[in-house]
Amino acid sequence: MRVVITGGTGLIGRQLAASLHEDKHEVIVLSRNPNQPAKLPAGVRVERWDGRSAAGWGRWADGADAIVNLAGAGIADSRWSDERKREIVASRVDAGKAVIEAVRAASVKPAVVIQSSAVGYYGSRGSETLSEASQPGSDFLADVCVEWEKSTEAVEAMGVRRAVIRTGIVLSAEGGALPKMLLPFKFFAGGKIGSGQQYFPWIHMEDEVGAIRFLMHHAQAAGPFNLAAPTPPTNADFVKAVGEAMGRPSIMPAPGFALKAAFGEMSTVLLDGQRAEPQRLLELGYRFRFTDPVAALKDVLGK
Repeated sequence: MRVVITGGTGLIGRQLAASLHEDKHEVIVLSRNPNQPAKLPAGVRVERWDGRSAAGWGRWADGADAIVNLAGAGIADSRWSDERKREIVASRVDAGKAVIEAVRAASVKPAVVIQSSAVGYYGSRGSETLSEASQPGSDFLADVCVEWEKSTEAVEAMGVRRAVIRTGIVLSAEGGALPKMLLPFKFFAGGKIGSGQQYFPWIHMEDEVGAIRFLMHHAQAAGPFNLAAPTPPTNADFVKAVGEAMGRPSIMPAPGFALKAAFGEMSTVLLDGQRAEPQRLLELGYRFRFTDPVAALKDVLGK
């Protein structure tokens, strides 16, 4: 099986590439900086791309079994200036255009395109249970996700199956949100964020990779899928799980006003949440390995 991964040097892409390579699949990772070390296994091919066209890599889409489009500028890497917002949107839309260009040019179309998105698609909805049929929100992150999902929609008219993955907070010791969350606990200063009542849709990296691979192979997997463990906890309950997993107290809250002052509009990433359930993934038969946050955290932390 040949799999092309855009954004393959990022947190999820690296783990997906390693998993596929371990099972002897051909993996092509696209990177703007192919000579930069990315902790990829030897044997994974890294090809240069410009992030907005199929130039130099499009041939790998011809006859590919899957293209996994994970590319996009980091949401929480810096404050959201107007320029940064444009970069966040443009990086995703441009990557989608590149995928469309490659698929259109392919004599033998890829079997499936897996399009990345996030549970931020739903906006801040309080305690409302959100399935894949729920409507999008109206804030910046929701707008980003809507544009991100649309970016490769045209491949469906070319006869290519497309699955959209709306991912929650991925638990990994290698990067992402979790190491930042763990830092206060190491100094016995961990606690809920804001009110703590916002829901916290999480997924263990092993299930993130497992679900993506499941969707690659499942012929009926098309449309949106929430990639988050069943029954998401509130932030307050999740940080209690962090404290239990680390053997640390979880009684020092991070006030919402302080986070807003520090991060501006970007604080919505921390203060808002989505009660997103993986309804369609479960209906198709995917079985999560990790459904309990304490067990998931202990596995990630090697406890």
